[in-house]
Amino acid sequence: MTPALQYLDASQGLLNRVRDQLPLIQKAADMFAQTILAGQMVHVFGSGHSRILVEEMWPRYGSFPGFNPIVELSLTFHNLVVGANGQRQAMFLENVSGLANRILRNFDLKPGDSALVISSSGCNVVPVEMAEEFQKRGVKVVGIISTVHSQASTSRHREGKKLQDFSDIVLDTGAPVGDAMIKIENLDTPVAPGSTVGGCLLVNAIKAEVADRLTKAGQPPKVLTAGAVVGAAKATELFEAAYDEHARRIAPYYAGLGA
Repeated sequence: MTPALQYLDASQGLLNRVRDQLPLIQKAADMFAQTILAGQMVHVFGSGHSRILVEEMWPRYGSFPGFNPIVELSLTFHNLVVGANGQRQAMFLENVSGLANRILRNFDLKPGDSALVISSSGCNVVPVEMAEEFQKRGVKVVGIISTVHSQASTSRHREGKKLQDFSDIVLDTGAPVGDAMIKIENLDTPVAPGSTVGGCLLVNAIKAEVADRLTKAGQPPKVLTAGAVVGAAKATELFEAAYDEHARRIAPYYAGLGA
């Protein structure tokens, strides 16, 4: 079997793992839909490559307002690799205690808010403290991790806590220890990670369930939709309406700061 086919087979295993978690996905969707129906925000955070799942949730085609994507460039700006703004600095900052608190100082969180925090290992300081800070403020948290990778990893949190310790619901991407899924002959280390595949399945399954709940409640979401589907004029109308709704939803989170 070729490495590509091995990866596709392994990805099928991730799909099966996500399918097994449908009851938890439903619970997460219930939580998020309740927040959005109340006119509030689901705060979404990921550092490192977990930012991919933040942007997968919103804003992109097939997504809708109600989610607040919190992405710090200092933790996620990977394309330069080395030099100024390089990967070494980002990995260092990802384990600086107190940074999560400073990030959340920018938002006046509300009772009834909820949050999604993503970290494959669940062990780096900033995402763990982000979930911890959310819970301190009464915000319920859904955590996405790789369960086996997290179990095999050592937390850098001051008390040895992991993301799952500050999550009301924990979802598993199904990715293996170390994330990479494919072993190549005569290569000592595996390649081709799986956490993004499993994570994207999770966030889009949640997204679909939330859209269903909002629609059934009489508040169908304004979904970013391609012109090839609805025509250019309607697509533009949806984009403008969705961005305007996002602005209205996020504005109260700045209005009360320092008051």
